Amino acid sequence: MVTHVPAEAPGDERGALLSFVEAQRGAVRRSVLGLTDEQAATRPSASELSLSGLLKHVAETELNWLRMAQRRPSEVERTEATWGDSFRLVGDETVAGLLEFWAGVAAETERFIHEVPSLNDTFPLPEAPWFPKGAEVSMRWLLLHMVEETGRHAGHADIVRESLDGKGAFELVAEEQGGGDGWG
Repeated sequence: MVTHVPAEAPGDERGALLSFVEAQRGAVRRSVLGLTDEQAATRPSASELSLSGLLKHVAETELNWLRMAQRRPSEVERTEATWGDSFRLVGDETVAGLLEFWAGVAAETERFIHEVPSLNDTFPLPEAPWFPKGAEVSMRWLLLHMVEETGRHAGHADIVRESLDGKGAFELVAEEQGGGDGWG
């Protein structure tokens, strides 16, 4: 990560965790900076990953984890048959639309985390082969998982973007901030 995550107020664990989640979101958002939908959908390697697909996946993933924590059904349910659609634009989806969708999810995540009584509060994990049966996780775990999940895909996005046009994270941060080459 090439951005500094600002220090939270002393003892503000929620603020610190949300800041780290947002830093990873920013890295994924910057990966599509200045690209057309067609460029963002390009797959520059043997991998199935594209920038627009990564963007869609992290937005849907955050929504799904938020809904689990809220104990509400998600608006975006994936099955084995539709899993691949979570990594590519379909129908009339656009990068701009996904960015707007994700911004709404992110704002809702932040409101929810600020409203829960404690980061120790838990919610059950769904039945799935990759989760322990009957497991519950805390809101703290949720935020740490969002840093991990979004950060993993931010790294993928860095590589895909650099493969497309040579722009690395330092350049994209500088471009987002209005100039410079990223070194000062």
